[in-house]
Amino acid sequence: MENEDVIKGGEFLIKETKAGNVFIPEDFDEEQRMIADTCYDFIEKEIDPIIDRIEKQEEGLSCSLMEKAGDLGLLGISVPEDLGGFGKDFVTSMLASEVIGGAHAFAVSVSAHTGIGTLPILYYGTKEQREKYVPNLASGVWKAAYCLTEPSSGSDANAAKTKAKLTDDGKHYVINGQKMWITNAGFAHVFTVFAKIDDDDNLTAFIVEKDMGGITLNSEEDKMGIKGSSTRQVFFNDCKVPVENLLGERQGGLKIALNILNIGRIKLAGSAIGASKKIINHSVNYANERDQFGRPISKYGAIKYKLGEQALKVYASESAIYRCSQNIDDAITEFTAGGMDKQEATLKGIAQFAAEAAILKVHGSEVLDYVADEGVQIYGGMGYSAEAPMERAYRDARINRIFEGTNEINRMLTVDMLLKKAMKGELDLMGPAQQVAKELLSIPDFGAGSDDVFEQAHEMVKKFKKAVLLVAGSAAQTLMMNLSKEQEILMNISDMAIETYISESLMLRVQKLSKSKDKEAISEQIAMMNVYIYDAADKINKFGKDAINSYAEGDELKLMHIGLKRFTKQNIFNIKDSRRSVAEKMIVENKYCY
Repeated sequence: MENEDVIKGGEFLIKETKAGNVFIPEDFDEEQRMIADTCYDFIEKEIDPIIDRIEKQEEGLSCSLMEKAGDLGLLGISVPEDLGGFGKDFVTSMLASEVIGGAHAFAVSVSAHTGIGTLPILYYGTKEQREKYVPNLASGVWKAAYCLTEPSSGSDANAAKTKAKLTDDGKHYVINGQKMWITNAGFAHVFTVFAKIDDDDNLTAFIVEKDMGGITLNSEEDKMGIKGSSTRQVFFNDCKVPVENLLGERQGGLKIALNILNIGRIKLAGSAIGASKKIINHSVNYANERDQFGRPISKYGAIKYKLGEQALKVYASESAIYRCSQNIDDAITEFTAGGMDKQEATLKGIAQFAAEAAILKVHGSEVLDYVADEGVQIYGGMGYSAEAPMERAYRDARINRIFEGTNEINRMLTVDMLLKKAMKGELDLMGPAQQVAKELLSIPDFGAGSDDVFEQAHEMVKKFKKAVLLVAGSAAQTLMMNLSKEQEILMNISDMAIETYISESLMLRVQKLSKSKDKEAISEQIAMMNVYIYDAADKINKFGKDAINSYAEGDELKLMHIGLKRFTKQNIFNIKDSRRSVAEKMIVENKYCY
């Protein structure tokens, strides 16, 4: 029997979630914290002291570090125990991804190996393929890469031109083509390669070993950031791959690529938050140490603003990431309880929250960009110097808005996936949207409202959802099939949905905390909730106006403006003192402490 409290993918827009049903980072158990500590210790002892050597791509260094990580089990956290891993749930693997996110370019090497490198074989491989490859990948004996992107196919992955042809004896596929921006290419032993067999319309995936021959590499790319990660072009020239190394089904490669990207997106968000926390620690340390005009710069309001804003954005994004991670685990559990194979259940559970994964990828990567940028500013001139940590952090952060599908693609995918769910009958968006449209014609409630901070936040989030439904429903009804061509409007709607999902996740986290702690003990968390929702209201109003001004007119336009104003009216409070309190606690503790 289905649990009515379990929220399915996309339902955050139309259903209320109870605070008691969300997972929050404060819920981590002892084993999860031990895994996180192992990751922290590894970075502190093995990565940070030699970060310059890693940046210079010293021969064999990344390989040896990957092997050390494998020895500690860090490459096999989500790999089943019978294949040499720890067999942990999605939340635990997310926690490891978050912590390792603070390892700069090495984090990219690890995430590519454990994610897009290992998971296609784990989830789509035959029993024989999994037994041959996965234990060696989980241990770090073999390193993995993922070959999808080509010079003429990036976001449009299925436009790839790499070809595979069956040999006359039917024993091998011969692959010819070129792949680019391939992470770990310089030292990978196993490549997941996407190619079209003969004149197929869709891609097929293959497991290719470097020792099979016919593989050549360009020199390392000279990149803006993540310089310590290997990134090369890979050329396949009559590369003979045994037929038993076809991965999944013929023409099933695009499905594999898209499902693995769903995992990569949410994991990237976790890594971005880990990197952000490390930057905040540096920012607070420096602000406390740097004296100007006779006192530390952490005493000044302008710096407190930056520190407070860094923290509350990270706390909000983190809240949503672990909420969604638990939702995925719950979905996987439900599917397996129904008799589904664990691999299939995992893929289906993650796919169900594909829209949320896209939301989190966008938000997490943009939070990291903000945190890194303000980190440079807090350091001032030293922030621009390669001698201080911010210069590297700033350069490394920028790729995350491009990785795993650009943020523009992910914004449009968010709306597209939600609308497709609605069209399939999996998500009732139009019913609630019509109710919101009717509500605009009714007399608004001018009641005084509650004085309870959580009831106020809850009411704000409910209105945010109405704002999204109002604009999305109207745009779909007015533009119909043409909506897919109106990318600016799609991105406006997506940004409204992003701010709504993050606001609700933050509110639920703080509300759940309030059940075990008194309000005084979590006053800074309440402050973060209030400030974030206050700012989100203005953003949602602006995104909504930009959208409706682009297609609505006459009385409908006026009515929708009135509705947006009604749904984004903020509560009045001292936002400066609230944000400052968040910063001041970190200044006292000299670290990110939330």
